[in-house]
Amino acid sequence: MLDYSFHWRQAFRALPEMLSGAWVTLETAALTMILGTLIALLLTVMRQLRNPFLRHFANTWVSIARNTPSLFQIYILYFGLGTLGLHVSSWFALVAGITFNNAGYLAENFRGGLKAVPDTQMRAARSLGMSAFQAYRMIIFPQLLRIVFHPLSNQMVWAVLMTSLGVVVGLNNDLTGVTQELNVKTFRTFEFFAIAAVLYYLISKTIVIVARLLAWRLFRY
Repeated sequence: MLDYSFHWRQAFRALPEMLSGAWVTLETAALTMILGTLIALLLTVMRQLRNPFLRHFANTWVSIARNTPSLFQIYILYFGLGTLGLHVSSWFALVAGITFNNAGYLAENFRGGLKAVPDTQMRAARSLGMSAFQAYRMIIFPQLLRIVFHPLSNQMVWAVLMTSLGVVVGLNNDLTGVTQELNVKTFRTFEFFAIAAVLYYLISKTIVIVARLLAWRLFRY
């Protein structure tokens, strides 16, 4: 028979501390998305260039990011660099690992988005006297954003969930880290991790809802 006494009151008393950890989780995920998006745009440009070194570098980045576990990437940054005498913080290893992975997946999304924009759009823009930069900024990029917007929001949800991997390298101020610390102190595993799961769910659903509202506002026409 089930022989476990639930103590939800003790868990709910720690809710402010867990909410503080949830905010750190959201900040970390947002930072990895910003950095990942910028790097992904750069990788997308590099994959279009004729320079074989830059093109192969970008393709290698995308291939490694999409075909190796995020946990391994974080381990290599934290423990691997440590064995070489390059010690980084748990938070830095987590941010760098998720950013590396984000950039790879987003670069592939951007590549697919660019292929979905007809080549005639660029030719028409150039025929109107626009420079290549103006054509991308005013014609190509708005269409690309419409195509990749929902994959971007999905990647943001993924980034939020992947921040939980920080606990394996000693991060203790995000939601999972705070939950694990409380669990070690109280041994109320089910209660604390159940609340943490609800918080992750609420964060993820909020991101999806906000993304849908933004899509409705930006892409109504």
